Amino acid sequence: MPLTIRNSALNLLANREHTKFELQCKLVAKGFEAREIAIVVQELEKQGLQSDKRFVESYVAMRSKRGFGPIRIRAELCERGVDQELIEQFLSDRKSIWVELAENTRSKKFGREIPGDLREQAKQMRYLYYKGFDSDLIRKLLSNR
Repeated sequence: MPLTIRNSALNLLANREHTKFELQCKLVAKGFEAREIAIVVQELEKQGLQSDKRFVESYVAMRSKRGFGPIRIRAELCERGVDQELIEQFLSDRKSIWVELAENTRSKKFGREIPGDLREQAKQMRYLYYKGFDSDLIRKLLSNR
């Protein structure tokens, strides 16, 4: 039985990186026993075939390329069962990119001009909040320079 669990886990990992939590949930959904799953997943982690750190690295890169900010990415990683400490370490290592990313995300959607109209500013603020940027950064970005 553990061999088929291992094969299923490896098939999932071959498609993309998974967190331990995601992998365990998908294997439970396939009908495997939770105790055996935990053993197999732990073994895969020891062998370097499963890594939450690698998952976080690729996930942050993927989501930031799509214009999402640290708040949204943090929430999505929490949903996927990633350790809070690992998330904070990885997002704080990239603090310098968030300002530029927010500006690029805003200008891609709305153009380079900072709006003078309050209604348009509010619209752009809502968009950037949705994308996962914090309010201080958004205010600085939309203040007339």
